[in-house]
Amino acid sequence: MQREEKQLEASLDALLSQAADLKNSLGSFIYKLENEYDRLTWPSVLDSFALLSGQLNTLNKVLKHEKTPLFRNQVIIPLVLSPDRDEDLMRQTEGRVPVFSHEVVPDHLRTKPDPEVEEQEKQLTTDAARIGADAAQKQIQNLNKMCSNLLEKISKEERESESGGLRSNKQTFNPADTNALVAAVAFGKGLSNWRPSGSSGPGQPGQPGAGTILAGTSGLQQVQMAGTPSQQQPMLSGVQMAQAGQPGKMPSGIKTNIKSASMHPYQR
Repeated sequence: MQREEKQLEASLDALLSQAADLKNSLGSFIYKLENEYDRLTWPSVLDSFALLSGQLNTLNKVLKHEKTPLFRNQVIIPLVLSPDRDEDLMRQTEGRVPVFSHEVVPDHLRTKPDPEVEEQEKQLTTDAARIGADAAQKQIQNLNKMCSNLLEKISKEERESESGGLRSNKQTFNPADTNALVAAVAFGKGLSNWRPSGSSGPGQPGQPGAGTILAGTSGLQQVQMAGTPSQQQPMLSGVQMAQAGQPGKMPSGIKTNIKSASMHPYQR
């Protein structure tokens, strides 16, 4: 008799320890959900679920152990019922049960579910027993088919979303070519210093250089001394009218003087 009592006490202590660990884990997880939901990540939630699952499995192993007595054979009888506040009961239940009266005893010492829940469970058991083996197998096949179709749709949606993400992230330009183009435009990198033949300065092809203009102006002074004002004035006005409205070219007076310098020496 004493051996059975000691074994029962040891089993109860083990159950209380496992239940306390499970309660602490649940309390910390609920605290995270209520106060740290903005910083809570999915991996931490999975870790909390894994911890709770492991503690529940450990509790089931303790209950199914061969040395654990059958608690269903033990009977708990309330010896004293009082409507007064019990401080020891408050401390042991952590403030959840202040009194041990006839109102709370049926709830805390009940070994069966509520009558309504028990009636519903019996009804479900009766309905399950009425279904034949063929009908049950057909329902199982239909359920499996629905689950397979649902899983296939979910997999298809995942594949489409992944392919769409790959298409949206596909690169449509070459970074090396872009960098080379920017360097060429901004700094002239990679551009050659090629000039067309016959050009004598930094000007564009077909335009006279600065040396030619200076040489023309020096020849202009000599020709103006030889020619008459009446011969130079019509030519000057005609060239100025022709060159008006052409931006980007040299002043018409300089070009007229260059032409005069090149014409008069050979018309003598």
